[in-house]
Amino acid sequence: QVQLVESGGGLVQAGGSLRLSCAASGSIFSIKAMNWYRQAPGKARELVATITSGGSTTYADSVKGRFTISRTNAKNTVYLQMNSLKPDDTAVYYCNAQHILGINFWGQGTQVTVSS
Repeated sequence: QVQLVESGGGLVQAGGSLRLSCAASGSIFSIKAMNWYRQAPGKARELVATITSGGSTTYADSVKGRFTISRTNAKNTVYLQMNSLKPDDTAVYYCNAQHILGINFWGQGTQVTVSS
């Protein structure tokens, strides 16, 4: 089992920044990748950024150059630094952990609202 707790969401003006955190506990040694997803009202959940156990990162085209995913050396906290925020970035952001056995674990989500 893996437990994930997100924090850092809030209300920010367009052009501003926020940093989301995801604290992982439990069987974190069995995680092969950590992801940030987001879901806006009426839209499907969207993969935003990924960091693998080896440290490789990938991003959705919509956030490339603005968002950065990173983690602590102990791999128990993952961050999403979000810069140059746009109203279209408004969504509930979810942390996800992919277990090596193919199981997905999710956090409770944190709301990010970007005002124009």
